[in-house]
Amino acid sequence: LLLFSHNPRVPSTGLQIIFPQYLQEKFVQSALSYIMCNGEGEYICRDSQCSCQCSEEFPQCNCPITDIQIMEYTLANMAKTWTEAYKDLENSDEFKSFMKRLPSNHFLTIGSIHQHWGNDWDLQNRYKLLQSSLEAQRQKIQRTARKLFGLSVRCRHNPNHQLPRERTIQEWLTRVQSLLYCNENGFWGTFLESQRSCVCHGGTSLCQRPIPCIIGGNNSCAMCSLANISLCGSCNKGYKLYRGRCEPQNVDSERSEQFISFETDLDFQDLELKYLLQKMDSRLYVHTTFISNEIRLDTFFDPRWRKRMSLTLKSNKNRMDFIHMVIGISMRICQMRNSSLDPMFFVYVNPFSGSHSEGWNMPFGEYGYPRWEKIRLQNSQCYNWTLLLGNRWKTFFETVHIYLRSRTRLPSLLRNETGQGPVDLSDPTKRQFYIKISDVQVYGYSLRFNTDLLRSAVQQVNQSYTQGGQFYSSSSVMLLLLDIRDRINRLAPPVAPGKPQLDLFSCMLKHRLKLTNSEIIRVNHALDLYNTEILKQSDQMTAKLC
Repeated sequence: LLLFSHNPRVPSTGLQIIFPQYLQEKFVQSALSYIMCNGEGEYICRDSQCSCQCSEEFPQCNCPITDIQIMEYTLANMAKTWTEAYKDLENSDEFKSFMKRLPSNHFLTIGSIHQHWGNDWDLQNRYKLLQSSLEAQRQKIQRTARKLFGLSVRCRHNPNHQLPRERTIQEWLTRVQSLLYCNENGFWGTFLESQRSCVCHGGTSLCQRPIPCIIGGNNSCAMCSLANISLCGSCNKGYKLYRGRCEPQNVDSERSEQFISFETDLDFQDLELKYLLQKMDSRLYVHTTFISNEIRLDTFFDPRWRKRMSLTLKSNKNRMDFIHMVIGISMRICQMRNSSLDPMFFVYVNPFSGSHSEGWNMPFGEYGYPRWEKIRLQNSQCYNWTLLLGNRWKTFFETVHIYLRSRTRLPSLLRNETGQGPVDLSDPTKRQFYIKISDVQVYGYSLRFNTDLLRSAVQQVNQSYTQGGQFYSSSSVMLLLLDIRDRINRLAPPVAPGKPQLDLFSCMLKHRLKLTNSEIIRVNHALDLYNTEILKQSDQMTAKLC
């Protein structure tokens, strides 16, 4: 009251007159503590430094907490403005136009994106505006942060503030990659170029788009596949295409064509091939012989127990100058009305004839292998069952064995029947289980096969092996047979990761060249030695089939 009084007598007389001398100093100190420390501590000056010595009830009396909270709130808003500036650039017309102009038919590395980034002048001007705006924003944040830390010197509360960091060019390029390849199904993520995969946010794996193949530079791929952009569609000179990837070739492929015509006029692109198979084009018909002791075509039968049928070519007797490729299978199956049957097929393929044990089972739906496609015909109880192997899974065949079973719940009265007798279409309890197969067709094409020329080359390899590994005298033949073996074994079916592929080349030597087992072993051993000791290439393990 005395200090803030408007009474003119107070400042003229002074406090020392109003109070006794022993109270004057204590009164001044109490008054200053009340004003400067809000009554929560004692105001003390030492060495020209004055501060409040807080009481136990008010340990934060020196801390201007209200001012600090205001500044922290201001800094949080500035950080949001900083983040929104990045979003404004990504939503700008310049950035959207840049993203649209980026090539989508092949994979873009960080380096290639950087080239497009630097060549886009509109985007560069917009990026410079962002940089100048962020620089002004940074200075404001730094000034506010200095004030905040200055006010917090005498506070037990330490301000927790981190200056926002400007996004580098490298981070912008990675952001562009993530927008290209990790922005699918409403999810988004971060792209890792070293692993060519996305780390999706939100604990899901649905954000990744198909990653295109890599072309250009030192890569072997010349163009990505039109049907599957993740795979290569054509290779540069000196490389050969194998199931979507390019690998170096050791020998001119034209020489291999003299032995086996791997390349034909029916080597369509994937989309063309799929269209022709769906239309059942007659150019892809392979005329096979239908053999079955249990099924007759276009006749109803009971499929509840295993039925077997085969489609064979008998090339060893009738068409010795050809080997054959399968790219699809189709069957037309008719069922009785209200049938509860679901036919199930097991297909075994003999690549170059031989016994049933020398065939392999088609792994439907495994390791990327296709499944049967079922389409119902109009106004009919018949269905077209089609298996489209295409260029990726096409393979050699001589005989196709098809085992038919059915998945259904049988009434208890029918479980003990053999199902081998003639069908009774008049019995409604059994009629619903009957089906008939009206057509079975293999699609593919034939390759010219020069038996004599290939046998002569194999004999040269046999001779070089018996002479103690004198490879140099027949190096051209070695390279030729290595290329043929590689191209044949590449058409083997898929296997589980870590397991070796099937050895189709040995089956060809056994059944088409009529070599003995010892001769086959010598040929393969000679080729393996030449491949590892002369060419210094790793040997690929294969599993015996024939």
